[in-house]
Amino acid sequence: MLDMVDNNTKEPLLIKTNKPYGRSISHAYDELHSFRTWLKWMCVDQSNAWTTLLSWFVFLVFAIVVPSLSHLFLACSDCDSRHGRPYDSLVQLSLSGVATLSFLCLSGFVKKFGLRRFLFFDKLCDESEIVRQGYRGQFNRSLKLLFIFVLPCFAVESAYKIWWYASGGTRIPFLGNVIVSDAVACTLELLSWLYRTVVFFLVCVLFRLICYLQILRLQDFSKVFQSDSDVESVLREHLRIRRHLRIISHRYRVFILWALIFITASQFGSLLMTTRPSAVLNIYMTGELALCSVSLLAGLMILLRSAARITHKAQAVTCIASKWHVCATVDSFDTGESETPGSQINGDQHFPDGSSDADVGDEEDELDNSKFLPVYAYSTISFQKRQALVTYFENNRAGVTLYGFMLDRGSLHTIFGIEMSLVLWLLGKTIGIS
Repeated sequence: MLDMVDNNTKEPLLIKTNKPYGRSISHAYDELHSFRTWLKWMCVDQSNAWTTLLSWFVFLVFAIVVPSLSHLFLACSDCDSRHGRPYDSLVQLSLSGVATLSFLCLSGFVKKFGLRRFLFFDKLCDESEIVRQGYRGQFNRSLKLLFIFVLPCFAVESAYKIWWYASGGTRIPFLGNVIVSDAVACTLELLSWLYRTVVFFLVCVLFRLICYLQILRLQDFSKVFQSDSDVESVLREHLRIRRHLRIISHRYRVFILWALIFITASQFGSLLMTTRPSAVLNIYMTGELALCSVSLLAGLMILLRSAARITHKAQAVTCIASKWHVCATVDSFDTGESETPGSQINGDQHFPDGSSDADVGDEEDELDNSKFLPVYAYSTISFQKRQALVTYFENNRAGVTLYGFMLDRGSLHTIFGIEMSLVLWLLGKTIGIS
C-alpha cells in the first residue's frame, strides 16, 4: 500500500537543493515512519505481495465473514426482550458497507498516488516554514483525534457485548465449551466492530488533515495583501491553491458521495424499522443501532465540515482582496488631493477595525475579518491591475466540489433541508405525523 524506494537504490531523506526541505519521493524513516508502522498494525499496509494478501484477508474476515456469521448464528428470534437483536442486520450492513467503501478508497488512494503524494508531503518544500510546522503538528495530532472519536464508542460497544454474552445471550458451544466459545465470539465481534469503525474514521481524518493543509496555505496566502506584492505572483499562488483543491475534490468525490448515500440510507432504514407499529424500543435492543448511527454521523460530519470550512476560507480571500483594493484606491485619492505622502492612512485616518464586535468573532472567520492595517493601502499596483485581480477572485471561487457542486455552508443547508423533508415524509407514512 505504501510507496517505498527500490531496495537496490538508496536515496537520502534530504536532497541538496536550493529549496529547503527538498525530499525524496519516499524513505523508510521519514516523517511518515510512525504512521506507516501504525498502518501495518492495522493490517492495511499493501506495500508488497505478502502484506497485500494479509490486508485483504483481514478485511474479508472482520468486515464480511465475522459480521455475517454473527448475524446468522447470534441474532436469535426467540430471545427475551433484553437479548433480542432485531436491528442487527441493519447495523452489520451499515458498518460493513462504509468499511468496504473506506478500505477500497484508501487502498486505491495510496496505491495510485503513494502515501507522501497523497498527503501532499512532497509539496511541503514549496511552502513557508509556518505552513510546514503547522501541518506536521496537525499530522501528529491526527491519530489522537481518530482515537478521540473511536475509543469512547468502542468502550460502550465493549460493555454491551460483554454484558450480552455474560448474561446468557447465546449458548452455541462451537469450541466444545460454552465459556470459551462465548469469549472467542465476543472478541471477534469487538475486533470486527473496531476494525470497520477505525478504517472509516481513518479516511475521514485523513481528509480533514489534507483540508487543514490547504487552510494553512490560505492563511499564509492572505498575507500577500499586507505587502506590496505584484499581481503575477498573487495569481500564480492562487492558481496553485485552486489546483490542489481541485485535486482533493477529484480524489475524494467518490468517497464523499457514496458515504453520504450509505449513511443516509442507513439512517432512513433505522427510522423505518424503529417507527413500525410492532417495533419494541428499549436500550438493550436499540443501543447498538444508536451507537452505529452516532459513529457514522460523526464521520460524515468530519467530511462535510472539513469541506465546508476550507471552501469558506477559500472564498474569504475574495473579501480580503476587495478590502485591499478599496483601501489602496481611497488612499491614492487622498494622496492625490493632498499631494503629501504623509497624508496616507495614519493615526488621523481610521477604518473600522471591528474591535467592538466581539460577538461576531469566530475561529472560522479569521481570514474574513473587518480589521484594516495601514500597510494594506501602501500599494503601488495600478487601479486596473487591482480591479482585474478582484474580478478574477470573484469569478473563480475556489473550494471543495462534488462533481461541480460546491460544498459550502449553503450546500450543507440544502442537504439538511432535503433529508429533513424525507424524514418528515417517512414519519408521516409510518406514525402519522403531518
